[in-house]
Amino acid sequence: MQFVIEKSCPCSSARAGEITTDHGKILTPIFMPVGTAGAVKAVHIKELKEDIKAQIILGNTYHLYLRPGSDVIENAGGLHKFNGWDKPILTDSGGYQVYSLANTRKVTNKGVIFNSHIDGSKHTFTPENVIDIQRTIGADIIMAFDECTPFPCEYDYAKNSMELTHRWLQRCVDHFEKTEPQYKHSQALFPIVQGSVYKDLRMKSAEVIASYNAEGNAIGGLSVGEPHEVMYEITGLVCSVLPEDKPRYLMGVGTPVNILESIALGIDMFDCVIPTRNARHGLIYTKRGIINIKNKKWKNDFSPLDEEGTSFVDKQYSKAFLRHIFIAGEMLAGMIASLHNLGFYLWLVNEARKRIIVGTFSEWKNKMVQQLDVRL
Repeated sequence: MQFVIEKSCPCSSARAGEITTDHGKILTPIFMPVGTAGAVKAVHIKELKEDIKAQIILGNTYHLYLRPGSDVIENAGGLHKFNGWDKPILTDSGGYQVYSLANTRKVTNKGVIFNSHIDGSKHTFTPENVIDIQRTIGADIIMAFDECTPFPCEYDYAKNSMELTHRWLQRCVDHFEKTEPQYKHSQALFPIVQGSVYKDLRMKSAEVIASYNAEGNAIGGLSVGEPHEVMYEITGLVCSVLPEDKPRYLMGVGTPVNILESIALGIDMFDCVIPTRNARHGLIYTKRGIINIKNKKWKNDFSPLDEEGTSFVDKQYSKAFLRHIFIAGEMLAGMIASLHNLGFYLWLVNEARKRIIVGTFSEWKNKMVQQLDVRL
């Protein structure tokens, strides 16, 4: 994997870059639609590629391991062939999902013992077998196994968890170096910075992660309930330590405003379920603010979802029609809304990239963040 910075913003830490993988190039900053089980909910692969022009999608090791299982994916020849997506894929290691199973898992130095959310069966994730599973899935970018701390958490818990994540990272790297990709493309391993909201822990973790000189680095354990101001402060702090010449991935973030503010702090890669999850409940993102399409006020509004045309579907569907099929309970409603929101998110990061290149990012960002959270 290669990463080149094409242009940096003179008034912030934002940068426009290009990641090159064996499955194609990724122009940064970039948003990655979340395909937890190998498919982005309610969106066809063809729509991802041709209509909203996604450049990379995300899958999840935990979910894919449980269903359909590593053996099925291996028999298919890897996730790219299994789901028909021939562009880059990133897989999360499952650390966040294991964190979410707080009542049914046990964390040890060796790894994590957990019960499946599907059938209650018992499983173990270790740094080594998580690398093996991700080798079998075949993603272009894979994540080190980490423990994601909850918010709030005590300092000692955060410190012990961070140190455990660092020990696991060494084991991930050792095993990654001992193994080979299973398919005919290379894989890059990203370590993850942890440390909760404690500045000294985050600084220490960022220094440890930077010392591995990995092909890219991730920041985890944010967007788990902490105030946005704290998230920005920690993100900026970590970005000041992580190497400038490697892509930085802020995991699980976030709202359109979160993304713009984090780009300004030096983040290159994002993923989040917000655009598709909220879409299925009728929440639509636009340049002028947020629409609850189920509201009666849109019943006779025949204008596009986003009048400024930020997504593929704006040329085809009106607010009135989308409201109608939501109220009628049509499956198409969630599909159209998901496609629109993902298209809007990809428009947002692409526009940010353009603004960085021409030198107007900061003033544009400051204007946009005032508009994006308005409820219309």
